[in-house]
Formats: sequence, structure tokens, C-alpha cells
Amino acid sequence: MNLSLLAIGFGLLLIAGYRLYGGWVARQFALDDATPTPAVSRSDGVDYVPTRPFYLFAQHFSAIAAAGPIAGPILACQSFGWLPCLIWIALGVVLIGAVHDFGSLTASVRHGGRSLAEITREQLGPRAGRAFLGFLWIALLYVVVAFSDLTAGTFVAGTEELQQGNVSFNPGGAVAAASVLYLALAVTMGLVQRFLRPPLWLVTVIFVPATFALSWAGTHLSHLLVLDHRTWALLILVYCGVGSVVPVWALLQPRGYLGGFVLYAALAAGLIGIFFGGYEVVQPAWKGWDAGGATGTLFPFLFVTIACGACSGFHGLVCSGTTSKQIERESHMHQIGYGAMLAEGFVALIALVTIMIATTDQTKGLAPGTIYGNGIGRFICIVLGEDKLAFATTFGAMAFSTFVFDTLDVCVRLGRYILQELFGWSGRAGAALATLVTLAVPTYFLSFAGQGGWLKFWVLFGASNQLLAALTLLVLTIWLRRSKKPIAFTLLPMLFVLSTTSVALFKLLRANLEKAQGFDIAAINALAALSFLGLALFLALQALTALRSARRG
Repeated sequence: MNLSLLAIGFGLLLIAGYRLYGGWVARQFALDDATPTPAVSRSDGVDYVPTRPFYLFAQHFSAIAAAGPIAGPILACQSFGWLPCLIWIALGVVLIGAVHDFGSLTASVRHGGRSLAEITREQLGPRAGRAFLGFLWIALLYVVVAFSDLTAGTFVAGTEELQQGNVSFNPGGAVAAASVLYLALAVTMGLVQRFLRPPLWLVTVIFVPATFALSWAGTHLSHLLVLDHRTWALLILVYCGVGSVVPVWALLQPRGYLGGFVLYAALAAGLIGIFFGGYEVVQPAWKGWDAGGATGTLFPFLFVTIACGACSGFHGLVCSGTTSKQIERESHMHQIGYGAMLAEGFVALIALVTIMIATTDQTKGLAPGTIYGNGIGRFICIVLGEDKLAFATTFGAMAFSTFVFDTLDVCVRLGRYILQELFGWSGRAGAALATLVTLAVPTYFLSFAGQGGWLKFWVLFGASNQLLAALTLLVLTIWLRRSKKPIAFTLLPMLFVLSTTSVALFKLLRANLEKAQGFDIAAINALAALSFLGLALFLALQALTALRSARRG
């Protein structure tokens, strides 16, 4: 298989999907620029800020493109081969994932910029709203666990190519140092912007090149941060706790801005590798229907393993949490909501390519972050030369870590918001308590799961994330029905994703119950799977009642 032709075909499919199917979906939503958006009607210069689509697209894309579309396709390729992964990413992102994001953004804008939980409360009632909040909180915990463990592994082991290259520095320590320096640089940028207020072009000229220089600096400071896996995992959770309570100008905003440039650089490196690297596909296209184990069957586990690469419920939180409050005109929602998810599909393609060009023996036992870092490093060396492999591979691994950091503290922050809303915990004391409770479960998991424990959580994370997407599509279907608009384009994807994730969760529940020995991690996973199924069933019944009411109306 020629990589260039494959990428061109994939890109043409995304363009056609955006213009044809995305345009048709936009007509069903009846976008109207004459209707003031919440960013315009409630503009306050803080939360509700009309933003030009070019800048808002970059911010939104950086927020949704985390580690999921990288780790998921690589894991699925290792189990089932690259062909089924590619087909699901291509079809899923056009017909389901982008529709989910577009619909979430549109619904939030039409509801005054309110969150999905608030929309659920309005459409399905107060009890459904509380159940949705509970579902969100448990799902966010699994995001924190899986991504923290993945990052800790990268900080310990680095990448296989660096380990085999007889380099003079510690591979894991180099990635860790570069990533920690990246966070420090983001905080410095936030302080500079807050108190010195320089023009954005000057900030960009200074801090963006410094971000890329950190990969070089990490190779020279690699022996300063050499820690074991558990220590790194717990330190990452400490960072999440701190990052979730500091003002957004001090970390989230500058880190997101710098992270966007890292993301674009990784995409550019991927394109260079595809079109100019001369690589051939050496991974098997098909490895069979069953890879073995409790989660080895292609249906339903291909879909929940790839997770964010094709469809992500987490995106709905971003769409309704921050992006909807910055939409200047309704017509911009097509570009931001539908278009950014298609761009994430291309991120998933590049992640898939990094394993497609490596043999099964070369990738055996490697974590997804390691495989991705190796691939991006090889692509960068096409431009910089093979003698820069150490820097390039360190940058690739650091890029993976930055995508994770852009998600982790946001998840903890959202978890804190949810607990404060559910229990009425207000003030600084309430925020601190909600943060500690949110971090308690991930701390337990990462303390006792052992290195590589993320594999015990990834499929459950993917299933919960996809189920969240299904429930969001369910709420969107009820809203569209009550608005007397067509519902097939949200109803059919909802039924597919809901049935797929329900089967996956039932199998995970049974498998974890069989492995459980007392109140261990397997038992907690079983309890979480049961909770997801119960909450989903309750919301589905509430939605059915609401749908019947809408029909009678």
C-alpha cells in the first residue's frame, strides 16, 4: 500500500464529508447569522467573547485533540490490523464524530451557551440532569487514570529508538525534563501576558521557538528527573490538582496556545513522512476477528479502543463548556464543530501511520506514546538529518505528553465543577474538597495497578467515552424532535454507538467480575462498568418518555 495515495484518498474523503454531508447537516440545523449568538448577546469580555473563526478553530482543535486519537488507533492496529482501523476512523469521524461535535456546539449555542448537563436537565428533567453529571464524573476519572499512567511510562522509558541508539543521555529523563520545562514555560508566558501585556506577535516570536528548543534542552538535563513509574504517576496527579484550581490565564490559556503549535508541528511532520519519507506499509492489514482475551473481538472492541480517533463524548464538554461562548456567528459552527473533528481524524491517521511503517516485532511491547514518538522523530529527521534523531524523537515523545497535559488538568477541573454542582460545595474549601475527592480514585488506581496498568483501564475509558457520545446524541435527538426538525442523522449514530458500547461494557463487567479477588482494581472496574450501564439505561428510559411526550405534543 502506497502511503501517499492512502493519505490523499483519506484527505479527499474528509473534504467531501465536510462539504457534502457536513453541509447537509448544517442545513438541518438551519444556521442563521441573523440570530445573535450568546457570545454577542451576552458578551462580557471574560466568558462570553465573540472570536474570529480562525483563532477559535485553533483553540478548539487544541482542546479536543488529546492523546486519545493517538493511542487508540495504535492499540487497535496492534490487535486487528490497520485496515479495519482506517475504515472506522474514516466513516466514524464523518458520519458520527463530527455530527456529535457539531450538534453539541449548536445545541449549546441555541441554549444560551449552557453545558450538556444543563441541556439534559432542560430536555429530560432534573433527575436525568443529575444522572448525567454522575456519569460525566466517573468517565472523567478514567480519562485521568489512563492518560496519567501513559505519560508516566513515557517519562520512565523514553523511546525504544533512543534506548538502542547508545545516546549519552537518559531517554525517559529527556522526555520528562522537556515536558516539565514546557509547563514552566507556559506559566512564564501566562505571567508575562498578565502583568507586562506585550503584543501577541512578540509573545509568539519569543515563546513558540522556545517551546521547540525544550526538546534539545531535555537531552542535556535528562539526569535531573529520573524517577520510577509510580512516583511519576503520583506527581502527575499532583500537577492535575494544582492545575485544576489555578486561574486559567496562569496555565490553561498559555499552555493551550503553545500546545497548538506543537500539534501543528506534529501534523506537519506526519505529512512530510507520508509524502517524502519513502516508507512502505509493513504492518498486516488484517489480523483476524479475535485478538484473544476478554477484549479481543473486533466487535465491539475495535470501536471503543480507537475511541477519540473517530468519536469522542469528551468533545461535547469542550463544545458546550467554552467554545459555544465564543461563536461569533451561527455559520461558524460548521467550520468549528464539524471541521475540527475531521482534523482530529487526520491526527488519528498520522498516529496509525507511525505503526503501519514498523514491523510487528519492532512495536511488540511498546506503549503507544513510544511508537508515536519514534515515528514522528523519524519523520522530522527527513528534514533535519539522521544525526538529529535524538532531538527529533525527544520532540515526538514530548508532543505526545503535551497533548495529554492539555487534557488532564481540564478533566480534573471539570470533575471539581461537577461535584461542586451536585453537592453544593461552594467557596475555596468546596473547590479544594471536590478536587481531592476527584483525585482520590485515580490515586488509588495508579498506586496499586503497577507499570503498564493503563491497559486495564483503556478499553473501559474508551467505552465510557463512546457511551457519553451516545447519550449526548440521545439528548440532541430529543431536542431536535421537540424543535420539529429531522432526527435520523443523530438517531441512527446514537443507536449504533449505544449498542456497541453497551455490549462492550457488559463484556467488561463479566470479565472483571471473573478476575476480581476482593475489592481490587478488577472489582472497581466492574463496579464502574455496572454504573455506566445503569446510568445509561436510566437516561435512555427518561429519553423515551420525553420522546413520547414530544410525539403527543
